[in-house]
Amino acid sequence: MTAGRLAVIDMQRVFAEPDSPWAAPRYAEAAAGVRRLLPAFADRVTFTRFVAPAEPTGAWRAYYARWSFALQPPDAPLWRLTDDFAARAPHVLDATTFGKWTPELAARVAPEGRLVLAGVSTDCCVLSTALAAADAGVETWVVSDACAGVDDDAHRKALDVMGMYGPLVRIVTVDEVLAS
Repeated sequence: MTAGRLAVIDMQRVFAEPDSPWAAPRYAEAAAGVRRLLPAFADRVTFTRFVAPAEPTGAWRAYYARWSFALQPPDAPLWRLTDDFAARAPHVLDATTFGKWTPELAARVAPEGRLVLAGVSTDCCVLSTALAAADAGVETWVVSDACAGVDDDAHRKALDVMGMYGPLVRIVTVDEVLAS
């Protein structure tokens, strides 16, 4: 069994559906990587969901002025985990922020001390979560082939940036995680 905790970031319909303004073009490939990782972590998996706040504040007001379609309640269809993960997600953490390094996730990681990240989008929510966890002193692995960005270039650039945070952040593959 692989050490640490797996956080599967935002594998939601809003990022999976091709006609969504927030679609991650390689969502299916990231999902395939996540499915390979799940058995190795058993009950040590947390799925996250990005959801809109009831009332945006601060700079989030301008964000939601640009993306007004997303101002929907947490139970709206666009925020649901995709069907392939909904039944496999006994623990789901919702956040109205890009970063999912919340006190709840921190408490779940603490006993093992390693956070393994997969999901979407590499260049937004995965990046924000990885850097916050690294700042907290948590060994953070980002699984490059179980993540997807808004496009291939943004995905690669985000991985490059996170890789500069080594040894706090390590960029790995699904095969490397499963072999650990």
